[in-house]
Amino acid sequence: YAMLLSLIFLIVLVAAVVGFVFRHEIKTNFESNLNLALRDYNVTADRHSEAVDTIQRTLHCCGVQNYSDWEKTEYFTQRGIPQSCCKNQDDCSEGDLKDLSKAKLIVFVDGCFFLVTSTMESKMSVVAGISFGIACFQLIGIVLACCLSQYITNNQYEMV
Repeated sequence: YAMLLSLIFLIVLVAAVVGFVFRHEIKTNFESNLNLALRDYNVTADRHSEAVDTIQRTLHCCGVQNYSDWEKTEYFTQRGIPQSCCKNQDDCSEGDLKDLSKAKLIVFVDGCFFLVTSTMESKMSVVAGISFGIACFQLIGIVLACCLSQYITNNQYEMV
């Protein structure tokens, strides 16, 4: 049991170190995937489009760097900026969403990439604290399992 807990502890430790070391690559991959999701937005009405809409509504953002990122997409040429970027759903008309100068007044102008990464970084202290607590419990479990094993071994020889 102590060996199993030690193995799990080492796996978690390695995952934490790898996540910390490669955090910049994770950001770069997220940014490129967000750009791909914008490019392919609503072509097939898939989960990626729903995820973009959810991010934009929840974080009150629009596009990757800013709202003008939508201008480069096929969706913009057909329908303009998506409704999920609107500050107030009642004030957004399709005509206004096709014109960037008018859209600037009715949509969120901040990009989602910075908001998502800053939200993730702000929550990292909570994740690190929980992980540290779990690691402490695992170490206590390893020590107690070794003590129990030692106690069982010592008592077995005394009983004879």
